[in-house]
Amino acid sequence: MVNKRCGDAMEGATPSVVDLPSLLAATWGVGRNRDGKPFPPTAVHRLDVPVTGCALFARTPQALAFLNDAFAQSLARKVYWAIVEKPDSSIPALESQGELVHWISVDSRHNKSYAHTEERSDWKRAVLRYRVIGEGDHYLFLEIGLITGRHHQIRAQLAALGLHIKGDLKYGSRRSEKNGGIRLHARSLAFPDPLSDITDPAKRPLIQVVAPIIEPDRLWQDFERAAQV
Repeated sequence: MVNKRCGDAMEGATPSVVDLPSLLAATWGVGRNRDGKPFPPTAVHRLDVPVTGCALFARTPQALAFLNDAFAQSLARKVYWAIVEKPDSSIPALESQGELVHWISVDSRHNKSYAHTEERSDWKRAVLRYRVIGEGDHYLFLEIGLITGRHHQIRAQLAALGLHIKGDLKYGSRRSEKNGGIRLHARSLAFPDPLSDITDPAKRPLIQVVAPIIEPDRLWQDFERAAQV
């Protein structure tokens, strides 16, 4: 598990971006598959480059297969923190907690997703649950439980409601962050223990990891205080 920084790529890094698998291979070393061939650390799930927080990598093919199955069976629990710009009066007020269900279409050319309220066979169903845990003068603090894992899902679903994550210019934020990131943080991740002797993955104990904010400025500190109430 890595506490990913803004700007790190979990796969397919461009020359100007830190490639986490390569960095981890240099730090942890490279595993081996059953044929003895090198097996570099491999991402189990994805975090967008500007997103921070819990990033899970497998060091063996067996761990990767187990964790991929666990995620596919929705046995992993993913919690995010998001700081969103307060909408103007034309946007309906957000309930204190709720569930968002959309269908996601992806514009691959522009690497952008769109959340729709209607269903189509070529769109993927996207579900998240949220809770408003506090607010500042200009921002809302949201805790989000990600049920499905679609391309740019949280960013697109919030944008569909007129809610924009601070710094996320691609999805409507008013201005960028100095570090090029966005205020979306993968706060915690829980998943079945790959080393447990219990046969049924759904009955295995969960390993839970919490990722602290790497650079907690005043806004993140306000969020953390609200989360402790």
